[in-house]
Amino acid sequence: MLLPAKAEVARQLRRYRAWERVMLAAPDDRTVRATFEDSGYTLCVLMGKRCAREAADAAERYLRAHQAAPVQELTERSRPAAAVGRRPQAVECRTPAVERRSPAGR
Repeated sequence: MLLPAKAEVARQLRRYRAWERVMLAAPDDRTVRATFEDSGYTLCVLMGKRCAREAADAAERYLRAHQAAPVQELTERSRPAAAVGRRPQAVECRTPAVERRSPAGR
Protein backbone atom coordinates (compact mmCIF):
# COMPACT_ATOMS: atom_id res chain seq x y z
CA MET A 1 0.00 0.00 0.00
CA LEU A 2 1.33 3.43 -0.88
CA LEU A 3 1.44 5.90 1.96
CA PRO A 4 1.35 9.66 1.46
CA ALA A 5 4.41 11.76 2.26
CA LYS A 6 4.44 12.87 5.89
CA ALA A 7 5.27 16.46 4.94
CA GLU A 8 2.28 16.65 2.60
CA VAL A 9 -0.07 15.13 5.19
CA ALA A 10 1.16 17.61 7.80
CA ARG A 11 0.75 20.53 5.38
CA GLN A 12 -2.79 19.55 4.37
CA LEU A 13 -3.79 18.89 7.98
CA ARG A 14 -2.53 22.37 9.02
CA ARG A 15 -4.45 23.89 6.10
CA TYR A 16 -7.63 22.03 7.04
CA ARG A 17 -7.38 23.04 10.72
CA ALA A 18 -6.69 26.69 9.80
CA TRP A 19 -9.72 26.89 7.50
CA GLU A 20 -11.81 25.10 10.13
CA ARG A 21 -11.04 27.89 12.60
CA VAL A 22 -11.83 30.57 10.02
CA MET A 23 -15.06 28.81 9.08
CA LEU A 24 -16.16 28.60 12.71
CA ALA A 25 -15.48 32.33 13.08
CA ALA A 26 -17.43 33.25 9.91
CA PRO A 27 -19.92 30.44 9.16
CA ASP A 28 -22.02 32.60 6.78
CA ASP A 29 -19.13 33.44 4.43
CA ARG A 30 -19.59 31.25 1.35
CA THR A 31 -16.02 31.70 0.14
CA VAL A 32 -14.62 30.58 3.48
CA ARG A 33 -16.97 27.60 3.59
CA ALA A 34 -16.05 26.55 0.05
CA THR A 35 -12.32 26.77 0.80
CA PHE A 36 -12.82 24.82 4.03
CA GLU A 37 -14.72 22.10 2.17
CA ASP A 38 -12.02 21.98 -0.53
CA SER A 39 -9.33 21.52 2.12
CA GLY A 40 -11.41 18.75 3.70
CA TYR A 41 -11.85 17.03 0.34
CA THR A 42 -8.12 17.17 -0.32
CA LEU A 43 -7.44 15.59 3.06
CA CYS A 44 -10.04 12.88 2.34
CA VAL A 45 -8.38 11.98 -0.95
CA LEU A 46 -4.93 12.00 0.62
CA MET A 47 -5.94 9.75 3.53
CA GLY A 48 -8.44 7.55 1.66
CA LYS A 49 -11.44 8.50 3.82
CA ARG A 50 -14.96 9.62 2.93
CA CYS A 51 -15.46 12.08 5.78
CA ALA A 52 -13.22 15.10 6.46
CA ARG A 53 -13.28 14.49 10.22
CA GLU A 54 -12.22 10.88 9.73
CA ALA A 55 -9.51 12.03 7.35
CA ALA A 56 -8.22 14.58 9.87
CA ASP A 57 -8.19 11.95 12.62
CA ALA A 58 -6.42 9.48 10.33
CA ALA A 59 -3.86 12.14 9.38
CA GLU A 60 -3.15 12.88 13.05
CA ARG A 61 -2.75 9.18 13.82
CA TYR A 62 -0.50 8.74 10.77
CA LEU A 63 1.74 11.61 11.80
CA ARG A 64 1.87 10.47 15.45
CA ALA A 65 2.77 6.92 14.44
CA HIS A 66 5.61 8.12 12.22
CA GLN A 67 6.96 10.48 14.89
CA ALA A 68 7.14 7.68 17.44
CA ALA A 69 9.02 5.30 15.14
CA PRO A 70 11.26 7.31 12.80
CA VAL A 71 12.86 5.52 9.90
CA GLN A 72 16.59 5.13 10.45
CA GLU A 73 18.42 5.71 7.23
CA LEU A 74 21.61 3.83 6.55
CA THR A 75 24.46 6.33 6.43
CA GLU A 76 28.19 5.97 6.00
CA ARG A 77 28.66 6.37 9.77
CA SER A 78 26.07 3.74 10.70
CA ARG A 79 27.44 1.05 8.38
CA PRO A 80 30.06 -1.38 9.61
CA ALA A 81 33.61 -0.42 8.63
CA ALA A 82 33.91 -3.48 6.37
CA ALA A 83 30.87 -2.41 4.34
CA VAL A 84 32.02 1.17 3.69
CA GLY A 85 33.17 1.58 0.12
CA ARG A 86 31.71 -1.72 -1.09
CA ARG A 87 28.87 -1.89 -3.51
CA PRO A 88 25.72 -3.61 -2.28
CA GLN A 89 25.24 -7.10 -3.61
CA ALA A 90 22.47 -7.68 -6.08
CA VAL A 91 19.49 -9.51 -4.66
CA GLU A 92 17.70 -11.85 -6.99
CA CYS A 93 13.95 -11.91 -6.66
CA ARG A 94 12.28 -15.02 -7.94
CA THR A 95 8.58 -15.30 -8.29
CA PRO A 96 6.95 -18.65 -8.84
CA ALA A 97 5.86 -19.34 -12.36
CA VAL A 98 2.11 -18.91 -12.60
CA GLU A 99 0.14 -20.20 -15.52
CA ARG A 100 -2.13 -17.45 -16.73
CA ARG A 101 -5.26 -18.17 -18.66
CA SER A 102 -7.70 -15.86 -20.25
CA PRO A 103 -11.17 -15.89 -18.64
CA ALA A 104 -12.57 -15.97 -22.19
CA GLY A 105 -11.01 -19.40 -22.79
CA ARG A 106 -13.01 -21.17 -20.09
